[in-house]
Amino acid sequence: MVKTLFQVFPLIDCNNFYASCERVFNPSLRNKPVVVLSNNDGCVIARSNEAKALGIPMGAPAFQYEKLFLEHEVGVFSSNYALYGDMSNRVMNILSRFTPEIEIYSIDESFLKFNGFELYDLRQLGMTIIDQVFKSTGIPISIGLAPTKSLAKVANKIAKKYHLRTGGVYALDDTLKIEKALRWTKIGDVWGIGRQYQKRLLLIKVHTAWEYTQLPHEYVRKEFSVVGIRLQRDLSGQPTLDFEEVMHKKNIAVTRSFEKMYTHFNDLKERISTYAAKAAFKLRKQNSGCTMVHVFLITNTFRIDLKQYKASRGVSLSFPTNSTIVITKAAIHGLKSIFKDGYQYKKAGVIIMGISPYTTRQLPLFTKENPKHEELMKTLDALNQSQNGKLKFAGQDLGRTWKMKQERLSQRYTSRIDEIIRIKA
Repeated sequence: MVKTLFQVFPLIDCNNFYASCERVFNPSLRNKPVVVLSNNDGCVIARSNEAKALGIPMGAPAFQYEKLFLEHEVGVFSSNYALYGDMSNRVMNILSRFTPEIEIYSIDESFLKFNGFELYDLRQLGMTIIDQVFKSTGIPISIGLAPTKSLAKVANKIAKKYHLRTGGVYALDDTLKIEKALRWTKIGDVWGIGRQYQKRLLLIKVHTAWEYTQLPHEYVRKEFSVVGIRLQRDLSGQPTLDFEEVMHKKNIAVTRSFEKMYTHFNDLKERISTYAAKAAFKLRKQNSGCTMVHVFLITNTFRIDLKQYKASRGVSLSFPTNSTIVITKAAIHGLKSIFKDGYQYKKAGVIIMGISPYTTRQLPLFTKENPKHEELMKTLDALNQSQNGKLKFAGQDLGRTWKMKQERLSQRYTSRIDEIIRIKA
């Protein structure tokens, strides 16, 4: 029997989630390369293992790989977020049967917390979860179990990378396993180590997670703040990051390529307003606030016959907020400062930064957010959840005339009765 821990954090990760969702309702795609494209069918954002083996990189422009797609009979699909979201909910509901303590980290990842499982065989329990999820949804998953959240991330990566050996389940349940795993993990692959931290650590010859845990605590606290020391402790096996404590969400981005090029300010203003609203909703969903709104514009870089222009602008906020009203106003202000007539724009985006927990925010002495905003946002989110996002601000496209290019969209099998799967009996 596997040696069990008093408290265990299992991290469940759906394997190649978007591609797996497409395969559930189209069995002919099994064991064949599958890719899913970004909004407006721009570039590759998800790949099956078979597609990875063909050398198709993440972010590959779809039009550059059309010949390869045809030669190798790659299944190519537009992003079907309605399907993926519903399948994600089904997976999470099954996981919640095993413990009431669940943190949904992303559309295809969640942390569980096991307390009082001392007599359980962790590996066998993990295999049971894998079996239940696959039988109920058709989605394959990998599970990493460890005494802390950051170590569960490491364990999950091992479970997935060495699937034939692990069966999709790996537990870091003793000190020798933990040390070996940390020596194997590159510092840039550690949950919570961004590019800037990675660069600084490599300069002082810290190449692995293990080397990071061996740094003096005083040095880590001084150079990487309290966040760095908490991560170090968590990697060392001391539970420091509990539920709802997300390490690497330092910004939230909503960016899109347009289905055609746009030249008018009002068209771009509508798009930026919509992106800002989406970003603000995501911010509220994780109960955070932001102090910076970054806006950018880009022309069509593939059209070398046209004038090229790209620009960005960050707008600072005087206090942390997650109000759509405040964030949208700042985004439009940024757009006005970078927009230029005479260019054909193909892409724009809103990135919100300076993110911190909303419950611990501090307001300047003489600055006060309108108290009505918080209640208004709660009402807005509740109504949109029940009405499928129909409530909008005046600056957004009320008629939903903006349509994404989705030429390879599969059916919404689980959420639209007119697109339900049909079986010939």
